Amino acid sequence: MNYVKEFLRSRGAILVLLSLILFFNQLYGQSPRKERAGRKAAELKEMVNGRNFVFKAQFALPMGGSSIQLTSEYDVKIKKDTLVCFLPYFGRAYTAPMNPAEGGYRFTSANYDYAVKSKRKGGWDIVVKPRDIKNLQQMIFYVSETGYGSLQITDNNRQPISFNGYYEKNKDKKE
Repeated sequence: MNYVKEFLRSRGAILVLLSLILFFNQLYGQSPRKERAGRKAAELKEMVNGRNFVFKAQFALPMGGSSIQLTSEYDVKIKKDTLVCFLPYFGRAYTAPMNPAEGGYRFTSANYDYAVKSKRKGGWDIVVKPRDIKNLQQMIFYVSETGYGSLQITDNNRQPISFNGYYEKNKDKKE
């Protein structure tokens, strides 16, 4: 009979100890996650306002088709003085380029308009209008506070196309 009472007492103590460990783990476990999210949002805000970021495309979403996972490195680099775009194009083109190597969006622009608008629930909308690239109307970036987002490109000679991906700091040495 003493063995049963002893077992129940030790089992009860173990359960109380285990529940206290789980409680404190939940109490303090959320704090670093929120701190990291806050640091990430502040870093992204600095990148967006400083015009120093890279959009890495992971998926292409053409107007008339399903999403396409991109297996190669495609990106848009924005610096204070230049915009470098290297993205594929899938969709209907109203006029074909004379040079087949000019398919997709591959250009460098030194003359572009850049407007940032903060979203109400977090994140930013960035409208970029290159003035020295023929037929390209605008590029609209959406940046979430987590670092993911999208890009929509509107062109005069092609159907619009969207890309989903993530944002990171521009790692080029020269600005």
